[in-house]
Amino acid sequence: MSHVSANTPFVPLGIAVLTVSDTRGLAEDGSGDLLAERLTAAGHRLAERQIVPDDVYRLRAVVSAWVVRDDIQAILVNGGTGFTPRDTTPEALAPLFDKAIDGYGELFRQRSLATIGTSTIQSRAVAGLIDRTLVFAMPGSPKACATAWDDILIEQLDARTRPCNFVAMVRPQVAPCASRQATSDQYAANAASGATA
Repeated sequence: MSHVSANTPFVPLGIAVLTVSDTRGLAEDGSGDLLAERLTAAGHRLAERQIVPDDVYRLRAVVSAWVVRDDIQAILVNGGTGFTPRDTTPEALAPLFDKAIDGYGELFRQRSLATIGTSTIQSRAVAGLIDRTLVFAMPGSPKACATAWDDILIEQLDARTRPCNFVAMVRPQVAPCASRQATSDQYAANAASGATA
């Protein structure tokens, strides 16, 4: 079970929110509102917010423009993760990932089981790392966004969460979690002594 370390400072991140929808504007974007409110309440900075239609190439264009910005360390994408013909968020994002974060989708569906039952299998929530930017995609309902933020992201985007979190991956000046640091130190010691893993 994770816990918060009192000896580690909080590190605010620049987080962008991207809503994928053919029908919503900012005035109707309750999910985007929820994510923006939650991340700022947690101490992070809302770096950018947009709505794009359910279109693979327009979605990729926005994400690609954001991942090269130094002021954005994480992107929260909501919408387009279901099974209708227009739901293409996973297909748009997966080719961009340098590393997929498979556990995010698994944990999201596990947490959703309590509220929506077996319908959770219809959620194709995905996440990955693109260069030094984290991207988390979730369904477009406010309830699903609350599940993703409250049950997963608030802790994993907090440098104080132990035994590990994602902050050191996107903010190089942040010390890695103890378990990662120990593994790194052991690898360096093995390399220096000529030992092989």
